[in-house]
Amino acid sequence: MDSATKERFFVHFKGNRYKLISMAKHSETLEDMIVYQALYGEYGIWVRPASMFFGKTVVDGIEVDRFKEEI
Repeated sequence: MDSATKERFFVHFKGNRYKLISMAKHSETLEDMIVYQALYGEYGIWVRPASMFFGKTVVDGIEVDRFKEEI
């Protein structure tokens, strides 16, 4: 993401907030990855496959977004 790109924030299904830093490619598989930062605690920076970041998970038998974008 460049400086002209709007910042994007997400809430994890467990309730914590994150800032999307960038999209990237895995160096060997070329899989799309998401680089994101926790907005709590030590403000750690993490990476996760885009398919997982934007995917669904099941909570108490209900399918929900793993990360939901704040609007």
